[in-house]
Amino acid sequence: MEDFRGLGTVVNVATVLVGSGIGVLVGRRLPNRTRDVVTDGLGLVTLLIAGVSAAAVGDDELTAAVGDSAPVLIVLGAVLVGGIAGSLARIEQRLESLGGALRRRLVRDAAGDAGRDQGATSAQHRFVEGFVTASLVFCVGPLTVLGSLQDGLGKGADLLVLKSVLDGFASIAFAASFGWGVAASVVAILAIQGGLTALGAALGSFVPDAQLAAMTATGGLLLAGVALRLLQVKRVPVGDLLPALLVAPLLVKIVTAV
Repeated sequence: MEDFRGLGTVVNVATVLVGSGIGVLVGRRLPNRTRDVVTDGLGLVTLLIAGVSAAAVGDDELTAAVGDSAPVLIVLGAVLVGGIAGSLARIEQRLESLGGALRRRLVRDAAGDAGRDQGATSAQHRFVEGFVTASLVFCVGPLTVLGSLQDGLGKGADLLVLKSVLDGFASIAFAASFGWGVAASVVAILAIQGGLTALGAALGSFVPDAQLAAMTATGGLLLAGVALRLLQVKRVPVGDLLPALLVAPLLVKIVTAV
């Protein structure tokens, strides 16, 4: 079983599905006010995780590779370039469209008459928001990148198993607020973590620590955007910023080469 590359992603998918099922059952018994409190709590915890991840901008390996002042500029450049690319590619809109399509396939909408159209629209919004938010939280972060690459390199799925436990508990809280849209996020988990695992298997060597630190710091900023969405401060289009995770290590490589 230790040689099974991709085991971590399989475990992650299972914990999210189980957690989402528990969350939906619990959420139906909770008043809206309690759901809002749970969502706010998740927003604060996400903000904490974002701060811890963003602190990687001061990582010794990154500073040694690009200098003392360059790390912040690298993260800034990654967010700007990645944001422009993601906006032009309409990633956020495509994620929301995917969430809507999944809901139509996975959830039977019993609201057939005109009098229930508003309720159907509200349910659809919750499903899509749950899918997008959970996908971003579960797929943007150092454990996703580092764990998937290590799994692909055959170094074990320990990090992804740890992430799976965390995601399982988080999915309970998310599903209590957003419903089955959280369970649909396993599609994003399979695509992103599976892709990174395959990339790790193809690389054959580990990503340099400096590039990983830049990716982690950039991911922290993106998670901060997710937290702002959960706290209903601002609907940051985090999906459009996802390419920044690829731009950050590329900028580190360019700066170190120069």
